Amino acid sequence: MTVVTVGVHIVDILARPVSHIPGGQDTVLVDEIRLTAAGAAAGTAVDLVKLGNDVVTMGAVGDDELGDFLLAVLARRGVDTSRLVRRAGERTAASILPIRPDGGRPSFHVPGANLGVTYADLDADVLRTARAVHLGGVDVTFGLGDPAFFELLDALRASGTIVTMDLLSEMPDLLGMARAFLPHVDYVLPNETQAVLMTGAADPAEAARALLAEGPRGVLVTLGESGSLVVTADVTEQVPALKTEVADTTGCGDAYCAGFLTGLLHGQDVMTAARWGTAAAARVATGLGSDAGLTDLDSTLALL
Repeated sequence: MTVVTVGVHIVDILARPVSHIPGGQDTVLVDEIRLTAAGAAAGTAVDLVKLGNDVVTMGAVGDDELGDFLLAVLARRGVDTSRLVRRAGERTAASILPIRPDGGRPSFHVPGANLGVTYADLDADVLRTARAVHLGGVDVTFGLGDPAFFELLDALRASGTIVTMDLLSEMPDLLGMARAFLPHVDYVLPNETQAVLMTGAADPAEAARALLAEGPRGVLVTLGESGSLVVTADVTEQVPALKTEVADTTGCGDAYCAGFLTGLLHGQDVMTAARWGTAAAARVATGLGSDAGLTDLDSTLALL
């Protein structure tokens, strides 16, 4: 397998545009409602497949109807779900997102089976075959903070596997625990709020330097409409966002990770790979849901 995604799997139920929550039992008509495979592992997996990668995903879902749906959607998108664990009696993680007219996305969320993911749920043999491993949401799959998993990640990196890490929450305690992964990954891709909360820094640049000092080869801080900040030992450079008609920002961070990692797998340098991530995020922002607007690598790179 080219890429393994590990971590958070969520069903998103999205509606747009939603300008207010109606009172009582009133009804508001919207233009679109959509259900998607989302989360920092599942959503990124779908985007990686669209960008031409072979992908297997690992984590946990419940044995409920939402779990059935999530497995079916991932399989339909071309993601190998054979190593995704189903938890008897547990709920599949899900979010309801009323998307505002400006693309903003408040949410109602059930964490579900994601909270119980551990190293024992992963297939180490499959991980050893990967060219890249993407850790999606280790701040909420905190059971993965296992010394045995860290040892495996170190062995993978030593053999040439690229390891990237994205985050999900904006809760300081959880983000603080995620710092334990930093010496064991190549690139970490937090958003601006996460980077600042993880480090207590005054701004994204200071936060990125603090995270870099803890072991990864690079830190890429996504800045929303301001683009992203790339910090390595040799480079500190901002990549501007691409102008696009924003319908929904759900999944833009996952798409950025997928585009960035795809760039690295194609032999691109870090800055070029960051621009690939920027293009993927711009595509996703044009539609409703975590994979909307993204179809293939060629049309994505045409934005650059």
